[in-house]
Amino acid sequence: MGHSLRFEVNCSILFTDLPLLERPRAAKDAGFDAVEFWWPFTEAIPADRAVDAFVSALAEADVRLVGLNFFAGDMPGGDRGLVSWVGREQEFRDNAALVAEIGVRTGCRAFNALYGNRIDGVDPAAQDDLGAENLAYAAETVGRVGGAVLIEAVSGPQPYPLRTAADAFAVIDRVGAPNVRFLADLFHLTVNGDDLDKVIDEYADRTAHVQIADAPGRHEPGSGDVAIDAALGRLEQAGYRGWVGLEYVPSTTTVESFAWLPRERRSSK
Repeated sequence: MGHSLRFEVNCSILFTDLPLLERPRAAKDAGFDAVEFWWPFTEAIPADRAVDAFVSALAEADVRLVGLNFFAGDMPGGDRGLVSWVGREQEFRDNAALVAEIGVRTGCRAFNALYGNRIDGVDPAAQDDLGAENLAYAAETVGRVGGAVLIEAVSGPQPYPLRTAADAFAVIDRVGAPNVRFLADLFHLTVNGDDLDKVIDEYADRTAHVQIADAPGRHEPGSGDVAIDAALGRLEQAGYRGWVGLEYVPSTTTVESFAWLPRERRSSK
């Protein structure tokens, strides 16, 4: 490998053959000591016992939570975030408080806020106004615990307006909070037509988290055409020292899909 960046596992897209609370242990058994999750509950404010069980599963597996999404709505149904969803402002803000609480309990400091789809019949400008307000609120909320809000470009057919790094930075710059940072998902950026080298050269110093999957297919590195190792090396050379999240759909089993990554590179220690 042409870099020394640390890897971690997104347990919302990997180990999906297991119940969610068993996935941190599975990641540990596979050699990883850090994980991330999309929002691991079906509602913005789950019961206290559900939150306690999630936090306990991480602690019992002895893995570090390094990334967590804000509640994004019904993801399987096509929702992609509440940030700009007019009419669900309070739900998002209530969730932001819980996200910060989980950050305190787990040590997580990176929180991904999916911007939200365009809504039929709602002025996009009104959505963007709300998006800026909600992100400023979220940044202040998680900032109290030393956290950062992450913004990413997303691919796919849904009417999600942030498609490129430039789109993401238009939002980041509008909010203007120092702890609203870029999440560089190399798969989404590639699929949407961004030049990874140019994105890295321009934005590496403002990137707080990285996720990878190969393209086409969104499978493990080596299954497609993306020069992932070269991109990660370029990021490191540009000064990036953060985590690299494995956020791909395994083409075989999850454990078999790690064959490209030597076991000694899976632990951050």
